Amino acid sequence: MIRFLVIVFFLLLFLILSIPVLFAEWLIGKKNPGLRDKSSKAIVDWGFRCIRRLAGTDLIVLGTENIPRDTAVLYVGNHRSYFDVVLSCPVFPGITGYVAKVEMLRYPLLNLWMKYIHCLFLDRSDIKKGLKTILEGVEEVKSGISLCIFPEGTRNKVNDTFLPFHDGSFKIAEKGKVPVIPMVIVNSAGVFEDHLPRIKKTRTVIAFEEPVYMDRLEKDVRKAPGTYVSGIISRRYFQLKEEYF
Repeated sequence: MIRFLVIVFFLLLFLILSIPVLFAEWLIGKKNPGLRDKSSKAIVDWGFRCIRRLAGTDLIVLGTENIPRDTAVLYVGNHRSYFDVVLSCPVFPGITGYVAKVEMLRYPLLNLWMKYIHCLFLDRSDIKKGLKTILEGVEEVKSGISLCIFPEGTRNKVNDTFLPFHDGSFKIAEKGKVPVIPMVIVNSAGVFEDHLPRIKKTRTVIAFEEPVYMDRLEKDVRKAPGTYVSGIISRRYFQLKEEYF
């Protein structure tokens, strides 16, 4: 319980003390958006790394050599924990936003930092707004900004299982002509969700698999990319669990 309270205190302190920093980032963005992107990512990454250390999480990262450095990508991962974002964000090599649920806009200051690292906010209850967000994502990756999406649509509450991957999530990669990087996350719920409200020291693995190019998939596979990529992630998931846990 002490770890949980320390992390909550750190997060609140970070958000409050970052108010003048947010203003400075806004000014930087007016003159040099690229510099703002880099500085905002560095600040957010630092905050997340601090939270990981406070949680006592031993993070093992595999397969970063599979991430192309000459193009934006769409990271696609399984989703079991709030810590999926905390752990993965600092690992991404370039500017990378998340496709988050629109409800995240409710949280002041946090929502500004999310916008500064190019997060998009998806309203799954409104098809028109959802389509607009996907099209914004296409423009982001075309401009060189990578995105990360969790196609299950919500946190899976059962360990060692996978919810169906929504095929619409892959439109960003297909229309933006960027590769999909399957991202396998193992045991992130062991940090928090498996024993709410306590946070425990544990080991977590993130593995990046080889790129999937949508235009190179067979026609029938291209019609159901969610099933295909979910298969890649689930197979690797159980391999990693056997190897590291």
